[in-house]
Amino acid sequence: MTFRHVRRSRSRRRTGALALLALAATLPAAAVATPAGAVDIAPHRALYSMTLGSTKTNSGVVGARGTMIYEWGETCDGWTVEQRYKLNMQYAENPEVEVTSNFVTWESKDGLRYRFNERKLKNGEVDEEVRGEARLDGPGKAGVADFSRPEAKQLKLPAGTMFPTAHTIYLIERAQAGESFLVKNVFDGSGEDNAVEISAVIGGKEEAEPVASSAEPKSPLLKRPSWRVRLAFFPSESNSEKPEYELGMRLLDNGVSRDMTLDYGDFAIRAKLDEIEALPKPNC
Repeated sequence: MTFRHVRRSRSRRRTGALALLALAATLPAAAVATPAGAVDIAPHRALYSMTLGSTKTNSGVVGARGTMIYEWGETCDGWTVEQRYKLNMQYAENPEVEVTSNFVTWESKDGLRYRFNERKLKNGEVDEEVRGEARLDGPGKAGVADFSRPEAKQLKLPAGTMFPTAHTIYLIERAQAGESFLVKNVFDGSGEDNAVEISAVIGGKEEAEPVASSAEPKSPLLKRPSWRVRLAFFPSESNSEKPEYELGMRLLDNGVSRDMTLDYGDFAIRAKLDEIEALPKPNC
């Protein structure tokens, strides 16, 4: 799902954070690439409906509705992710705001190279465009991120930084190993800020369950073991003990996210999986 922060306004971080919803979305410090065969990712396309999950009076948020399409593809040498969402936010004392975003990335399977491109509109007007590429000097080593938009600039990525797909795969690997807590720095390029610190709390393993109701998608992709995962996002270069937001989800062992909630403290956005289909694997 993809994060950005410290130097942004609160409202900008909130809309930008939605790019993270589906990237839920980090490898060991000593190794960036997941051992072959440890995690069997299922390339897929998923449709989510977004609604207001909860809200406090002081948030000013009274409603939210939207949709998100998330595609996780595979090539012989990398992973592709495209996430498109449209979200309408309603406020008690301000006009409704429509935010649309298209976020596209490519990440090498060794976890060392990454390209990113995001275009975001607010009420039909371009609000932000971010484009660039990043690389790490080796497993667990430092690296750099080069932006071409909104302006040419370079950021130094600290040692141990991971890219989003590698982070998701590592979460699954550690969940399979029975671990319940881990912390990693993740760079996703969805803003101009550096890597953010993500603390993950992983619940116990839940075996595959039959579809509970006719409203749920029926797909073999969903008949997989899963874990309840809670991710807390802390801004880069900050000693804050309170995260900017948290992402809760049910993460399956094939990389599919079933239910997600993005919690900002004073309000939360829920993403419900409505449709899902498998995408082809490459013939390498």
